[in-house]
Amino acid sequence: MFRIATLIGLAASFSVAAQAQTTPPVDTVAGTLKGRPYSPYADRAYPTNVYFGDTHVHTGLSADAGGSGTTLMPRDAYRYARGDQIMTNTGQPLKVRVPFDFYVVTDHSDALGAIRDIIDGAPNIMADPTGRAYHEDFNAGGETAARAMFRLIGQFSQGELSDALNYQPGNSAYARTWNDIIAAAEEFNDPGVFTTFVGFEWTSPVRGNNLHRNVIFRDGAERAGRVVPYTTTPPLGSPDPRDLWAWMENYEATTGGDVTAIPHNGNLSNGMMFALVDDFADGAPLDAEYAEARQKWERLYEVTQMKGTGEAHPLLSPEDRFADFELWDVGNLDFSQAVTPAMLPGSYARAALKSGLALESQIGVNPFKFGMVGASDTHTAFSSPDEDSFFGKFASYEPSPDRVIKDGALHVSGKSADDSFKIYTWQYSASGLTAVWAEENTRGAIFDAMERREAYATTGPRMRVRLFGGWTFKEEDAVRRDLAQLGYDNGVPMGADLPAAPEGARAPTFLVYALRDPMGANLDRIQMIKGWLDADGTPQERIYDVAWSDGRSRDADGRLPPVGNTVDLSLPSWTNTIGAAELGTVWTDPDFDPSLKAFYYARVIEIPTPRWTAYDAVKFHLDIPESVPLTIQERAYTAPIWYQPAR
Repeated sequence: MFRIATLIGLAASFSVAAQAQTTPPVDTVAGTLKGRPYSPYADRAYPTNVYFGDTHVHTGLSADAGGSGTTLMPRDAYRYARGDQIMTNTGQPLKVRVPFDFYVVTDHSDALGAIRDIIDGAPNIMADPTGRAYHEDFNAGGETAARAMFRLIGQFSQGELSDALNYQPGNSAYARTWNDIIAAAEEFNDPGVFTTFVGFEWTSPVRGNNLHRNVIFRDGAERAGRVVPYTTTPPLGSPDPRDLWAWMENYEATTGGDVTAIPHNGNLSNGMMFALVDDFADGAPLDAEYAEARQKWERLYEVTQMKGTGEAHPLLSPEDRFADFELWDVGNLDFSQAVTPAMLPGSYARAALKSGLALESQIGVNPFKFGMVGASDTHTAFSSPDEDSFFGKFASYEPSPDRVIKDGALHVSGKSADDSFKIYTWQYSASGLTAVWAEENTRGAIFDAMERREAYATTGPRMRVRLFGGWTFKEEDAVRRDLAQLGYDNGVPMGADLPAAPEGARAPTFLVYALRDPMGANLDRIQMIKGWLDADGTPQERIYDVAWSDGRSRDADGRLPPVGNTVDLSLPSWTNTIGAAELGTVWTDPDFDPSLKAFYYARVIEIPTPRWTAYDAVKFHLDIPESVPLTIQERAYTAPIWYQPAR
């Protein structure tokens, strides 16, 4: 037995050795497999993970946040974002449903940290008579504190404060605050698990119009610590975006770092966010230099946040039945001027994308070539994008029985000086989130995804959305489990330009897929939004329903009927007995003209669910007025894919 076993073992050894000698080297195997390894997961050169975060968060270091009751600081913000339970500014326990993958504290660069020192009574503040008076007013609370906040912001913007209160670059207290913000970001950054970015908000308030930008660094303390934030107050700062871009360019040139800016939702800019002229150059037409700088430094745009959603407007898109969504369209940021219809094209993303095509035809560069992301603009230090756990924009709007109704009347959040138009607290949105497709959860990978615009916005839910554009996608590609591999192999992802059409291609094809939030609502439909310049150079748009649930058929007008509604407002809750957990398709543009430049983006819409106002109604036993919406259809917006005619 021993001799037979030995002989068998020797024979097996010779067999293995012979196989080893005849096995082709790896490069030959790769060649046989057309350059790919046998394992489909090896050598991947594209992002496979989606990460969700907030790029717009204020803490008690911002004057308007700290002055209105926010006491939580950057470290509190990060603890909450990574999943820790915290106590809010009003003493309520709070925990996020799912930890954020990344988070950016973006406190206002003007007067950075001044409010905290005023309230706390820092020595430099108490030694100044004006500072001591502000300290007493803020600590008195109520209307006294509210008046003090507006007075302080006004005096700062007019340059009327003493050196002790003038927290700007060059002030030692300002530098101390900035260095601590950086230290907090470094302390909580955990590559692969939870990413923090160093950032600030440049808060340009031209004539009360919102031109704010969030400035985000790819870098940590080594580079970001070599500068202090850029402000809007001359002579050290400027409200002109061109000057901000110049500051960013100088930062990169002198530090070797990388920085980007994300403009705010422009719905409170009264047309200035996407103006077709340069308001800082006496209304001169935009030029190629401006367009090149804006496209370089502002790769993304914040399309949704607590102060409403700015993708589209019914007056601009009358054929779009989903354009009337979470709108703030009554006035500018400080309620000093009402909105007019002529202002709307300069305030909404879809109109701006169309304007970008027109400007490119005139000056050769598209200044409005941006991807779309979401954020909160919270001033409480914590985001609350879930409708059943919405904690408002300011500490005074944290959950309470009277935040929606007060003394039987709607509670006003802000109003014009002459009371001609108002915004009510129920109009705040529990929005939004930025989603990025990246290789890993690190500063570098997420930042790079932002810069290549491989990102999308959601109004709160964590939907997974893919969009690819090409010329050869086939119908069966939409049901393949290796959809992403097919997308990158045969096209480009969201945020990119379509490649040149291969010979024989008649129209671009788009591979689009969406998967619902695992703990959220089913999906109603996917739409493709197309914008283009017609033969006369006039911007046009069209909305196509391309994938939908429940076997519905279009009506006689070609429209898809509503998905239905399972919301029970008495609970409130809903059931996923309608809609679909996932939707996907390959869509070919049926109206394509190869001579006309165009853009395409996807909009994914959920079935109806309860809005945060419905949860307030049940939790606080409220009788909500009929004018207050109690349901919502959450959604996602991808970055566009652009088409350029062959030259």
